Formats: sequence, structure tokens, C-alpha cells
Amino acid sequence: MSAPVPLPSTIRTSRLVLGGWADDDAGWYADLVAERSTSAARRGEPPTPRTNGRPDHDAATASVRSLAATVGTPLPLHPVRLGGTGAALGYCGLVVGRSTAAEPELAYEFLEAAHGHGYATEAAAAVVDAARFAGYPRLWATIRAWNAPSFAVAGRLGFVRDPAATAAHPEPDDGRGEQVWNRLDL
Repeated sequence: MSAPVPLPSTIRTSRLVLGGWADDDAGWYADLVAERSTSAARRGEPPTPRTNGRPDHDAATASVRSLAATVGTPLPLHPVRLGGTGAALGYCGLVVGRSTAAEPELAYEFLEAAHGHGYATEAAAAVVDAARFAGYPRLWATIRAWNAPSFAVAGRLGFVRDPAATAAHPEPDDGRGEQVWNRLDL
């Protein structure tokens, strides 16, 4: 099998546009990180670099620029926006994460105001379709055991829990919950 081709720099669905990072995305991205931090604190998780409060403008801008650099590569993370208004909802794409570049992880995270509208499923389905077209044989999703909404999204896309992969990749208990490996054969 040949190496996967890069995913498109813009992906469109009936309601969403995935693509087009800009420096002014730093504001909503900082809000997303702040929400992540608040949620982690409510669950009693210890702070990590990903959950250490709201980043300042410079740090959020640096993160957005780093995310923008993934577009046009085989493993992009795209901002997700409403197609009609351009309102930012979150991000979705492929990452190495705990997996490999040959079999990457699907990653998605959305602002709390975007939860419950099917946006994560719609965006993730579009990324899965693009990954299939690009030639990936398999995708993974590692999801914390407590994260029922992410399991629901992954399940709607056809991901199945993979106990063997979970057992093969044990992680020390860091207080954030067990990582469960989910597989989607494309």
C-alpha cells in the first residue's frame, strides 16, 4: 500500500466548514482550553499542560499557529465552523496521538455551546470519509472511560472498542481516567 495522501485543506458538509485557521481563532481556542480545564477540575483531575486554565493571548495564538501548520499534511487538525455564519465550534482531524502516522487517531473537541447538535459526529464523519479516500487502512480513537459523549460519537462512526489494543498500551494512572482504544477499519 502506498502512503496516504494529505487530507484536503478544506472539508465541507451540509452544515459545516472544516478548515481555515487564522490568528483571530486564538480567542475561541482559549475559551475551549478554559472549558477543558474547568471540566477536568470538576472531575477532580490534576492539572496538566492541556488543562491548566485559560491560556493568554500569545499562548493561544502560538497554539493556533501550530494547529494551522498541520493543514496540508497527512495529519491535519481543522477548525470547525458553521457554514452559514462562520461561527467557530471546535476542531476535528487526525493526529498521531497514542497511535502512529500510518494508523492515526481521530481527534475532536468542541466548545460546550456546540454540544448536543450533532456537529462532532458530522465533522468526524467527514474526516473519516477523507481519511478513507486518502488511503488510511485504519483509524483509532482513544477516549477516557468516563467520556460517554465521545464514545457515542465514535460509535455512530463505526468505531469499536478494542480491548487488546487497550491492554497493549497501558498508561499509568494519572488521575484522569483509563484510556480506551477504539478502532475503525477503513
